[in-house]
Amino acid sequence: MAANPTDSGRAPVRPLAPASLRQRRMRESDVPAVIAIENESYPFPWSDPIFRDCLRVGYTCRVLEDRDGLCGYAILSMGAGEAHVLNICVDASLRGCGAGRQLLYWLLHRARGAGCEAVFLEVRPSNPHAVRLYESTGFEQVGLRRGYYQAVNGREDALVYRLALGGWPTPAVALAAPLPGEP
Repeated sequence: MAANPTDSGRAPVRPLAPASLRQRRMRESDVPAVIAIENESYPFPWSDPIFRDCLRVGYTCRVLEDRDGLCGYAILSMGAGEAHVLNICVDASLRGCGAGRQLLYWLLHRARGAGCEAVFLEVRPSNPHAVRLYESTGFEQVGLRRGYYQAVNGREDALVYRLALGGWPTPAVALAAPLPGEP
């Protein structure tokens, strides 16, 4: 459930603790709610077919729910001993309360459980909140992809990050909150 920005330009914060959030597998029926969050979060959002393709090919696709409904999602691909965080996003009203970190930790735990040795991701330099999240988790910048992202004034570079999973601790939040019967 995306919130409308207040006059200050910030979305109102939901009065929740991350413990009230639950994760589960993304379903086809979740795609419209995922698209709503995506569209409110990014000037150049992923399209409906991209999310449906991620489900179709078997990527790890998770959603985050609170008492009001779907409020975040994350997508991870895995292969050849590596994982790639393709997309992670939470509703603006939940940013800064640990919801994104909960999704990220769950993805990292899943990647390690699948035998992946490292996780990669790209992030816009213009997204300092995401950069801080990844760096505080232990990701290290290993490269730069010039002109990777579409941007209002042309193209924007992507910072490429890598996390070696061998020494990464498994925080309790990574193991928390799948719904009953959902791995």
